[in-house]
Amino acid sequence: MSQRVFRVTDHLHPSDGAPIRSVVHQTSDAVVVAWTVKPGQRIAPHVHPGGQDTWTVISGTGEYQVDASGKTMPISAGDIAIAPTGAVHGLVNTGAEDFVFVSVVCPELAGFQEL
Repeated sequence: MSQRVFRVTDHLHPSDGAPIRSVVHQTSDAVVVAWTVKPGQRIAPHVHPGGQDTWTVISGTGEYQVDASGKTMPISAGDIAIAPTGAVHGLVNTGAEDFVFVSVVCPELAGFQEL
């Protein structure tokens, strides 16, 4: 692995459709992904049955879904949200600016199941 430092802004791809998942770096240990979620957009509730998903919020505000019933918690720039293996999580950008975050899923093959 020659490159060890990455600029988040080099990997952001805002979209008027669904938010775009942009892989920053990937190994068998983890996949690092940058996201831009525009105001009103959402990341559907989902689980990773074989691993953890950790989000570090760079900018924006939103409602982070924490269970299958739809319960949410506010989340904003500077927050870190951890979804342990199999935990439901998702997001709605409720703010006026882009919600930008970096997700680290460990291990890389943690799987993905939308609810």
